[in-house]
Amino acid sequence: MLSEQSAVTVRATLPVVGAAIGEITERFYARLFSAHPELLRDLFNRGNQAAGTQRQALAGSIAGFATYLVGHPDERPDAMLSRIAHKHASLGVAPEQYKVVHEHLFAAIVEVLGDAVTAEVAAAWDEVYWLMANALIAIEKRLYDENADDGSLRPWVVTERVEETPDVATFLIRPADGSSLPDFRAGQYVSVGVELPDGARQIRQYSLSSAPGSPVRRISVKRVRADENGVTSPEGEVSGHLHAHVREGSVLEVSAPYGDLVLDDTDAPLLLASAGIGVTPMIAMLEQLTISGHKAPVTVVHADRSPAEHALRADHEAFAGKLADSETHFWYERPEPGHPAERTGLVDLSGVTVRPGTHAYLCGPLPFMRAVRTQLLDKGVPASDIHYEVFGPDLWLAQG
Repeated sequence: MLSEQSAVTVRATLPVVGAAIGEITERFYARLFSAHPELLRDLFNRGNQAAGTQRQALAGSIAGFATYLVGHPDERPDAMLSRIAHKHASLGVAPEQYKVVHEHLFAAIVEVLGDAVTAEVAAAWDEVYWLMANALIAIEKRLYDENADDGSLRPWVVTERVEETPDVATFLIRPADGSSLPDFRAGQYVSVGVELPDGARQIRQYSLSSAPGSPVRRISVKRVRADENGVTSPEGEVSGHLHAHVREGSVLEVSAPYGDLVLDDTDAPLLLASAGIGVTPMIAMLEQLTISGHKAPVTVVHADRSPAEHALRADHEAFAGKLADSETHFWYERPEPGHPAERTGLVDLSGVTVRPGTHAYLCGPLPFMRAVRTQLLDKGVPASDIHYEVFGPDLWLAQG
């Protein structure tokens, strides 16, 4: 993997590069979009760019990858790379785009660090970049081959729209050309592309919220509002467009299914923990478990603002109730009268039985997943048996 000489140089310069990585990525995106405005218009999430979260995720992934290589020069962090590769494949990222990124990223590094970027330093970080890029290219090629996918989005027709809550709508979709549905695994997502009023073609990922085997596919979309939860953020362009304009008969551009948060083929005890719209992959997993006749214990954990805002709650309860051995635990910020079994506040697993050998799957806001993961580790669940999915840029590394 990383050569001995480069490992020494990267180890010595990592603190400097790490301290400047936020400014480097900011300059990088400014250069990239100046040279290729079509990438911001038609590929990158403009909301994440405006909020700065994509810059944070890129900075975290580069620093995290380099730190891992320095500590494990003969290995690579495949879990991190797999998550990135699945997202890239769902967007149709091509190998030649890594050359474009390299050009503007290294120009930004020189611009920020100046004379500190000697020939030796440039060569070492160039090696880090191409180790990461080539690993992603290889993983993405494998994913494309497995899906018989050329990376393009294809037209799908909306066959039905269901209002789950005031801010969550479910869309049932099928291929417009009547072709057979591509296989997928419970927990995976698809990219959905729409053309916005300004002519931009924006793409977002949405989990498939039903199990494989259905004659149609189902996605459940939460409308992203500005200043949600007191956090200033842009209004969701694509989610707002879907809620406002997409009805039965509408046509959406949809990718092949991707995502590495999928159920292992195991008879181990399971814990499925979600918050908010993170419930969607868990619903697909629960439905799949009922179809497969899973016998081991399944613990369902969910947190939401209120029962009325708990999207797909009926499915959540119904699928869990069909399992041979299951229990559900719901927490709400604002419980409603008549639901005495519900809990108030943040998820607290102190009173929840977590059985030995449990495999856990988490999806929701990052603070929620961090808190649940910490509690599971304290209960003896190995880190290798705790799997998660982040909606949007993966800030886990960027936030330490």
